[in-house]
Amino acid sequence: MKVGTRCGPKQSCDTTLAPPDGKTELQKRLGWHTFRHTHSTMLKSVGADIKVMQELLRHASVRCTLDTYTQAMMPAKRAAQAAVVSMILSERPSNANQSCTVLHP
Repeated sequence: MKVGTRCGPKQSCDTTLAPPDGKTELQKRLGWHTFRHTHSTMLKSVGADIKVMQELLRHASVRCTLDTYTQAMMPAKRAAQAAVVSMILSERPSNANQSCTVLHP
């Protein structure tokens, strides 16, 4: 991939990336900021400490890092759902006379 301009400490990185031949299957432009979101998500998926993530991304708060930049990875979502289903199915009453309590918000 080629880059439109160089970025330095006094320059803005407002350019987008494009393949050398100009052809791509992507439907939207891929900017530098996309890599910040990807980097944050990948750090989380490898178990990086949230404070480390915040400092690497140079965010003022951990909340910004988690709420705006980090997405849950699909395998983690599926594992969480499977754990809940397993918990629900394994806690079925073994005796028909037992009652089940349902909590409503």
